[in-house]
Amino acid sequence: MLFVTLHKFLLLTATAKKIFSYLLKAAILALAFYFIYHKFLNKNSDIRQFEDLIARISRTQVVITLSAVVLLMFLNWFLESLKWQYLSKRLVAISVWEAVEAVFCGLTWAIFTPNRIGEFGGRVMFLPNRKRIHGVFAMAVGAFAQNVITNVAGVLASLWFVYKFSHLSLWVYLGIVGLSLVFLTLLLVCYFNIAWLVTLLDKIKFLRKYRRFFDIMGRYNHNELVTVIGYSLARFAVFSFQYYLVIHLLLPALPFLPMVLTVVVFIFIQSALPSLDLLDIGVRSFTAMHLFLYITSQQIAIIAAVSSIWLINLIIPAIIGSVFVLKLKFFDRT
Repeated sequence: MLFVTLHKFLLLTATAKKIFSYLLKAAILALAFYFIYHKFLNKNSDIRQFEDLIARISRTQVVITLSAVVLLMFLNWFLESLKWQYLSKRLVAISVWEAVEAVFCGLTWAIFTPNRIGEFGGRVMFLPNRKRIHGVFAMAVGAFAQNVITNVAGVLASLWFVYKFSHLSLWVYLGIVGLSLVFLTLLLVCYFNIAWLVTLLDKIKFLRKYRRFFDIMGRYNHNELVTVIGYSLARFAVFSFQYYLVIHLLLPALPFLPMVLTVVVFIFIQSALPSLDLLDIGVRSFTAMHLFLYITSQQIAIIAAVSSIWLINLIIPAIIGSVFVLKLKFFDRT
């Protein structure tokens, strides 16, 4: 009798878990598509401006350029998938396709969460239950590497920008250069000695009991950290090139070097701002408009270019990722 009662209870528990899992998936998809629908229901004016601008350009040139940008989007997230597969091998062996699914699923979660924090949750849900919290810290190593590349490239490009347009005195500029180099040196030292962070966290009493989770960050050796930062550098090159292609399509007369360096400064500034992917297009547009004003007066073209990159790099992957949300197993991954 007791066995039968226990069996029924377990069946009810399993059923409840399945129902709750379906509800969670439905809620994630509903939130994602609500944000996307709400954004495009308002008919983003920047996207319309982009359509107006490309209407004046050769159709063949537009198709080739935008096709290249879309292919680069897939390359960008494929590189991130390879990076995730590489990082997660310390936890569990996953295939390239599983890494791709996890990355795109994370992008769907990211669009309705501040600073894309949902990307962590969406991605680690493809790991076994007992490895998910560890996965958050493994993913943090990859995010740190990407941040290092963005900061190194962004600070160096900003030094050019300040020298070119601020007209500061020599000594003030040299002081800025010195502080910038110190900052970048410390950043690189911290990244390649990320085990120090584990030691630091372990010294905080209430965090010490969670060492088994964040200890993963200290397990990556120097060669592995170099590989991870290599993937991050490749990704940075890819999405910088996307900006170049679209801006060059709209403003072919803009000089190459000032354009690329300003793009790098823009990416650097954007990475430092708090954001919500679906709502921060206004912030992106505002930042780009004022930054590129130093090298071109064609503000509408710049805003349109930034908006199109936002659409291709974030919204399209988020829609694709919604397919993989359906594969999530919240409770029954061992």
